[in-house]
Amino acid sequence: MIAKLRGIIDTVGEDSCIIDVNGVGYQVAASAKTLGKLNVGAETTLLTIMTVREDDISLFGFADVWEKEWFNTLTKVQGVGAKVCLSILSVLTPSQLAQAISAQDKASFCRASGVGPKLAARIVTELKDKIVTVPVAVSNSQPILAAKEEGAPLEIKELPASDVDYGKNEDVTSALVNLGYQRLEAYRAATKVLAENPEANIATLIRLALKEFVSKDMQ
Repeated sequence: MIAKLRGIIDTVGEDSCIIDVNGVGYQVAASAKTLGKLNVGAETTLLTIMTVREDDISLFGFADVWEKEWFNTLTKVQGVGAKVCLSILSVLTPSQLAQAISAQDKASFCRASGVGPKLAARIVTELKDKIVTVPVAVSNSQPILAAKEEGAPLEIKELPASDVDYGKNEDVTSALVNLGYQRLEAYRAATKVLAENPEANIATLIRLALKEFVSKDMQ
């Protein structure tokens, strides 16, 4: 199995690249986000997963271990093949994936080519118990996955978080969605104000969340 490639970027296409490793060119399929980081002629290292079938051998490349682990996680969902998985990784970062699943935000997954409402619903349903909710302040700066030790399999790891009443969170999120806000944005706002005001009632939390949107619009 090929787990990593280090070489010179020979070409970059719409859905794959060719890496020259000591004169041998490896074609590697990758997400748009990973391909966007590559420069022809530059040396790079990509983590890879190799799949072997009766009529095909394919390599999939990843810019970092978090993207690779999400590929492994997503492809365990029925109906999510490698191509669809790369499409999802092209529109959502690992942080955004975790937030979308925690918020049960099917619309974010539907942005990916090949993902319809039914498949999006299956993804958020099957993965909801495998992904922990992370605070907004942490989700944009720290990885969701972490290795237990060098060389050990990765596991989904819970990051430090405030004690949050998730029932309140869902009530505030639903209220904001009913007011016309996107579910993922509503979930982020609800999580933020609830973490800062854990004793506040629902009406107060909704008002504070709306202030967050107003403040954001004025920036």
